Amino acid sequence: MVADGTFWRATRTPEGPGTLRVAARGDRIAAAAWGPGADWLLAGLPALLGADDDPDTFVPRHRLLALTRHRHPGLRLLRTGLVMESLIPSILEQKVTTDEAYRAWRHLVRRFGTPAPGPTADLGLHVMPDPRGWAMIPSWEWHRANVDAKRSSTILRAVRVARRLEEAATMNLPEALARLELIPGIGPWTSAETLQRSNGAPDAVTVGDLHLPGIVGHALADHRDADDEEMLALLTPYEGQRHRATRLILLSGHTPKRRAPRMTPGNIVNL
Repeated sequence: MVADGTFWRATRTPEGPGTLRVAARGDRIAAAAWGPGADWLLAGLPALLGADDDPDTFVPRHRLLALTRHRHPGLRLLRTGLVMESLIPSILEQKVTTDEAYRAWRHLVRRFGTPAPGPTADLGLHVMPDPRGWAMIPSWEWHRANVDAKRSSTILRAVRVARRLEEAATMNLPEALARLELIPGIGPWTSAETLQRSNGAPDAVTVGDLHLPGIVGHALADHRDADDEEMLALLTPYEGQRHRATRLILLSGHTPKRRAPRMTPGNIVNL
């Protein structure tokens, strides 16, 4: 988002690179797009803004969630329809801090991607590489981006079958999860984080997260030391809507106080 409240999005669509500009104009949305992927982006704009989502299917079973939903009326889950765009950043986030993953993504996209089409020169927007572009990144550039061999190898395995993975965007959740998790190095955490964005999947609950079980446990049962099993048990009343429930919990701000220092960022660049 830029200073005037306009949102810009640069991405690689099935039709090629595209740039999308979106702005609110009163109770209407104004949009424009550039590049080979422009028509695809405009056609997918309603889904991107949550038109395919139905928040009214969610029934709060806890007072905290009822209050949070009341404070955030109309909250919808977006759907990008693009799997690799979310999968690669999710792999980069495995076992590292969010800031580390963002820096790695920014370095790789700016170094090996292409400038976004349209009037974006002042914004510095870039489109991520295509599958072949990812596959051609040399090992030392992954190292320079502070990405270890385990994560880079997972990305390289994924881009070899990118077309098959992109098909998950049109699958129901169990089949989509299974498709992604066929790739060694992609587990339940990564697949859920990906499908939450690419598919707008309301039940794609994140397991294997360092903090989420404790946040959910604290919010719903005053138990900050909950593990994945306890978290899933607490979310049982929201079967089919468990990701939406966790989103509302995070929006509530009702999270436990930190008891330990933040995770120290790693650095393999100088090793």
